Amino acid sequence: MNDPMTGSSVTSRREALKTPRSAAIAGIIFSVLYGASMVLMNISLPHEPTAFLAWLETDTTTVTLALNLIPYAGIAFLWFIGVIRDLLSDMEDRLFSTVFLGSGLLFLALTFIGAALAGGLLSSYAIESSVLIQSGVLTYSRKVIYHIFNIYAIRMAGVFMISLATIWLRTGLMHRGWAFLTYILALVLLLSIDYTMWVTLIFPGWVLVVSVYILIRNLRTQSREDIREVKS
Repeated sequence: MNDPMTGSSVTSRREALKTPRSAAIAGIIFSVLYGASMVLMNISLPHEPTAFLAWLETDTTTVTLALNLIPYAGIAFLWFIGVIRDLLSDMEDRLFSTVFLGSGLLFLALTFIGAALAGGLLSSYAIESSVLIQSGVLTYSRKVIYHIFNIYAIRMAGVFMISLATIWLRTGLMHRGWAFLTYILALVLLLSIDYTMWVTLIFPGWVLVVSVYILIRNLRTQSREDIREVKS
């Protein structure tokens, strides 16, 4: 007969293994969607102000697609935050966990606001282009959107990385090397003055690498658990 206590223990181990795997999958989805959105916008938007009006008159389909990817990336990122907090469980440090959660939510909110403003600007230009140009709203909106995406949101991403790296050092959930590398990348996001496409891609790239690492480690742990069950 099967020991009910043993069965309960196996089930709890299975559930514990699913948690980091869920975080990894959510992180991969976020990094792919958000990274693709940033790349599409950077290769489509003209860097010269004089060329911006000509671009608006031609084709904005690529940027519209990039903006439509952001809500789905945000959902995956929200799931990533939730599963990471669940993984920390009783080891959660209230101070750094609050900063971790707050910075993550602020990054997400700012990204949504920037995307909504950009989408609204494109829709408004299609309806009343002359009004936007003559009133100066077009120029003002471009600057606001740039600051939201490339200054405020990206700095919140840096704070998010620093807080999570500190939690890793305190709990030992990740290798110390990952934590120190995270500190370095976060400082680049916090201290960079002129943001380029490659700088904005640091955050989704970091989430992707961390998520893949967590997934691989989880699969290895599950394999060892399966071997132990077979031997027992």
